[in-house]
Amino acid sequence: MRILALPIGFVIDFFLGDPHSLPHPVRLIGSMISWLEKTLRRLLSGRERLAGTLMALTVLLVSAAVPTGILILLYRMNTILGLAAESVMCYYLLAARCLERESMKVCRALERGDTEAARGAVSMIVGRDVEGLDAAGITRAAIETVAENTSDGVTAPMLFIALGGAPLGFFYKAANTMDSMVGYKNEKYIDLGRFAARLDDALNFIPSRLTALIMIFAARLSGLDGKNAYKIWRRDRLGHPSPNSAQTESVMAGALGVELAGDASYFGVVHKKPVIGDPLRPTEPEDIRRANRLMYLTSFLTLIFALLLRLLAEVIL
Repeated sequence: MRILALPIGFVIDFFLGDPHSLPHPVRLIGSMISWLEKTLRRLLSGRERLAGTLMALTVLLVSAAVPTGILILLYRMNTILGLAAESVMCYYLLAARCLERESMKVCRALERGDTEAARGAVSMIVGRDVEGLDAAGITRAAIETVAENTSDGVTAPMLFIALGGAPLGFFYKAANTMDSMVGYKNEKYIDLGRFAARLDDALNFIPSRLTALIMIFAARLSGLDGKNAYKIWRRDRLGHPSPNSAQTESVMAGALGVELAGDASYFGVVHKKPVIGDPLRPTEPEDIRRANRLMYLTSFLTLIFALLLRLLAEVIL
């Protein structure tokens, strides 16, 4: 019955989204990362690579061990109780509805012509500096976030859950959260975050590419330009400092027929980046809606794939 936890979690996320009023395990993981960063920087001053490695290993161990212990206990008590708990865990691991809600705040603000509100909304979902972004730049940033987080926030967790249940999903989510918090290539984190950043790259290598292929198929099904999505993916999929981020961004750019990426400012420093896609037309707020529809269809197709993968693993094992 454990195979049902993932689709149940997906459905709960679709209707409820991120429960801001309740304790969230991913936020708890984030708090643990922050505490360990401060503690290990103090205890291992001048040995930041070692501190970063110890931090990452501790976070990964705790993040996987706690749900494992809880599920072992609950499944032994009652199968339905264990399934309910694992379904809720899967719900916490998926972020499709949250991604849609937050990006649509940007879309609605842009449609009202309120660039300042749109800038504030997009600052909540991107890591770059947003002060200098105009309406077009804000739109591109929102689309890029939806594209990248289709993999990071939805499909990659699904695939890890399919392979190892919610505990492996939390293992992935812990690595991804660490990368988002300390995986920056700046003076503060270049050494401390090295292990976390490389681990996140390794864990996302296959999911990002698989998601890109599924997204190309989804683009065809949704009436977007699947042919151009494949063309731009083939050409621009490695056009990013990260080995994985441009996989889904290139598909999204091709499917929408717009240009994404390019130079971006982080912590006041401009980073030179190649553009992704072709400017067949200017971006518009409606593209954020289109991006979300493509995200949801890609997520649903990946859910089917993940369930088939889990069934295959059950047969083999």
